[in-house]
Amino acid sequence: MENKCILCAHKSAAVCKLTENGQKVLSKNSLTVPFRKGDFIIKQGTYSTNVAYLKSGLAKIQIVGPYYTQVVKIVKPGNYLGLPTTIGDKINQYSVVAIDESEVCFIDTTTFMNLLNDSPEFSRQIIIELCKSELVSYQNCVRRTQKQIRGKVADILLEFSENIYNSDSFNVHINQEEMGNLVDSSRESISRVLNEFVKERVIEMSGKKIVILNKEHLKLMSSRG
Repeated sequence: MENKCILCAHKSAAVCKLTENGQKVLSKNSLTVPFRKGDFIIKQGTYSTNVAYLKSGLAKIQIVGPYYTQVVKIVKPGNYLGLPTTIGDKINQYSVVAIDESEVCFIDTTTFMNLLNDSPEFSRQIIIELCKSELVSYQNCVRRTQKQIRGKVADILLEFSENIYNSDSFNVHINQEEMGNLVDSSRESISRVLNEFVKERVIEMSGKKIVILNKEHLKLMSSRG
């Protein structure tokens, strides 16, 4: 059987730590599934049966709260989706929705757990990724609660530019209400600040497309909060 994990151009840093035999085991117990924009990859409240890994595209993590559904994170390729739930209490505590054409590799949970037990280097890399994700969550919490709205919007734009789209020119795959969810602000506040940035020639906007014209100014606003 062809070892699709060895040949895969999108495999995770953790999978790269596996031996050839380990990657063969993974190949036999995983399946890549395409998703269209708007499709649920993981649904809150359902039973978790597989480990999901985002190979391509973009997704948003959202949680249904007591009053509305809140977007908490944008996920780019190269990330596992739902590991805390899969390894933890088995019931998905949040949803993951494709916001672009995406491909997700679903890995049998038992196989994944066996690889964690059998490969210390694989386990170590998974722990590193979980720790990094947790630290980012803490940092984002501080930004949301302590920064003014202009600093928050600057953070969103810098995150999109440097970590999600890797470009100063990009099409945003979420709406302004969802952008507000990310930083605990209203759609109206996000819209107002984006329009201010346009007038100040910090960015250009045309529909969903944003072009950053003055990144240094965004970084200054971000640092000042």
